[in-house]
Amino acid sequence: MLQQTQVATAMPYYERFLQHFPTLADLADAPVGEVMALWSGLGYYARARNLHACARMVMTQHGGLFPDQPEQLAELPGIGRSTANSIATFCFGARAPILDGNVKRVLSRCFGVEGFPGNTIVEKQLWSLAEELMPAKHGDIYNQAQMDLGATLCTRSKPRCTDCPLEDICVANVTGRQTELPHRKPRAAIPERAVTVLILRHNNRVLLEHRPPHGIWGGLWSLPELPDGTPADVF
Repeated sequence: MLQQTQVATAMPYYERFLQHFPTLADLADAPVGEVMALWSGLGYYARARNLHACARMVMTQHGGLFPDQPEQLAELPGIGRSTANSIATFCFGARAPILDGNVKRVLSRCFGVEGFPGNTIVEKQLWSLAEELMPAKHGDIYNQAQMDLGATLCTRSKPRCTDCPLEDICVANVTGRQTELPHRKPRAAIPERAVTVLILRHNNRVLLEHRPPHGIWGGLWSLPELPDGTPADVF
């Protein structure tokens, strides 16, 4: 829930979610529509579908227990490499580097990494750095420290460099490039889409349809869309 969503916004949803699905088995047994209904309003609905699919996979393929290896965790729906490594580190004591937004910013500034961190080549370089720097012990403390450093000192704007333990070795600080690094995502053209929808009302009721599980607003209820090219006054 905290992906792309602030804690204050997610907390009420989190509490309601746990009330309805107190165990992994409860979540796996629930219809996906019930899960989507409780998620309604949080946005980024693929997260809810992946969470539900993940619960079912853990129940059916792993006996209801989350795997403890990063490679197995990364095979679960909605769990990428960094999240898998984070779970393995904090829950199972694995030695696995993470690369969330805060860590990317810290590494990019400290080592003067050029380019947008989301670029495949740049991200590969950051992963190499993260793996090289990963200590042999106390990986959970190290990973948490990196995230906290990015969240409290090495912030996106107005970083507190004078309070940072990396002040003397940070390339961005030494060269005065804190606002430049990491490079921002190149702007892309905003796509536009035009559709014609059907509004069918009867006795204070409105007809809605269940959208396909994938694509825009996947799995949600919405007004029926008419085929492309349908005149607005066809009815």
